[in-house]
Amino acid sequence: MAVPKLHVFLCLCSCFLLAHPFDWQDINPVAHTKSSAWADKIQILMAATHFEHTKIPRGNGSYSVGCTDLMVDYTDKSTFLRLYYPSQNNDHFDTVWIPNQEYFFGISKFIGTHWLMGKILNIIYGSMRVPAHWNAPLKTGEKYPLIVFSHGLGAFRTIYSAIGVDLASHGFIVAAVEHRDGSASATYYFHDQSAAEIGNKSWLYLKTLKQEEEVTARKDQVRQRAKECSQALDLMLDIDRGQPVKNLLDVEFDVRQLQGSIDRDKIAVIGHSFGGATVIHSLSEDQRFRCGVALDAWMLPVADDLYFKVPQPLFFINSEHFQFSSNIMKMKKFFLPDKERKMITIMGAVHHNFADFTFVTGKIMGQMLKLKGDIDSKVAIDLTDRASLAFLQKHLGLHKDFDQWDPLVEGNDKHLAPGSTIDTVTQPTTPQNSTTEKQNLD
Repeated sequence: MAVPKLHVFLCLCSCFLLAHPFDWQDINPVAHTKSSAWADKIQILMAATHFEHTKIPRGNGSYSVGCTDLMVDYTDKSTFLRLYYPSQNNDHFDTVWIPNQEYFFGISKFIGTHWLMGKILNIIYGSMRVPAHWNAPLKTGEKYPLIVFSHGLGAFRTIYSAIGVDLASHGFIVAAVEHRDGSASATYYFHDQSAAEIGNKSWLYLKTLKQEEEVTARKDQVRQRAKECSQALDLMLDIDRGQPVKNLLDVEFDVRQLQGSIDRDKIAVIGHSFGGATVIHSLSEDQRFRCGVALDAWMLPVADDLYFKVPQPLFFINSEHFQFSSNIMKMKKFFLPDKERKMITIMGAVHHNFADFTFVTGKIMGQMLKLKGDIDSKVAIDLTDRASLAFLQKHLGLHKDFDQWDPLVEGNDKHLAPGSTIDTVTQPTTPQNSTTEKQNLD
């Protein structure tokens, strides 16, 4: 999930970046210094952007929310998570939304622009906070259901915080995976133990694919992503059992406080776009996931042999303006007589309504840049969260009041439609690997 190219174009026009185009890799972005003229232009852009700047919403549940990062092992195969969890009462919101400028460089590469755009985005958004208390102590005395969350193409672990915070505020532990398959716009690891000890990060950026590689490569990636979700689950359950786990990151959160905190029979997987495809593969490969929620799933990477290999309940929550015929057709193939399947469409919503970027711009700019739909972003995310909570209560056996939102699972709301608004019988099938659809992804 990244900022659309129109956003970049507007920023480029503002900052005159098109005057001297060159390849993203030509200059080391860390070593580059900006002139005073650049600083003046950036200040103008910042002023224009902050005119409509808005905030990521707080969770609607009764729990305070804590947040921390966790990396186990230093290699590029290691498990890397952002955790959202119920915390002891504290409304001190000091969690940084995107914690390293290299993630902004990754976004600029993903959307195909000059790396200086990453510097500008870092200046504008680098200080933004998430409504969660960084390294807050866990609220003990309860066992919490666990959600493993998978991000979309070009995204990373931190930019679905609106969903993570809301689920944690309703009493879930959420482990948001940062995938190492080349689909994250940026991620990092450590070259060796000594590098980890001094915090010397090695950065990996989005893997660029040729068009003829698209289908095969994405299917390989989604299999790795599913394994990473299972590895994340392994790690969380090891911590729950009290096994020694060393966090390589310089954070003050003691993972030992999570011992005995997870309800091991109440585990689900949720993901957006490419992460929605990851949900399906994870369910097919790991029966510990009791159910799954796929948010605007991108179905191209989903293997055809999985239609009969997902016994767990599966819930598709779609936006009105992203979906297309061939995508919906693949979803409907999972609707078998003996399987629990649900699908709803959020009317007026766009693909970006599921991620945090929909909240960081105001209404006018957000709609121009297709970060917002016709529906209010807060309404869209609340519908997503409440429908998901009702589905999770039913299929995880939770004793909460989330069943008050059962009608949403059936699409019973003025902002929802049951099933899909796409007529897969009369509408032509759009090729799933077409340039148009790829540009709308994440």
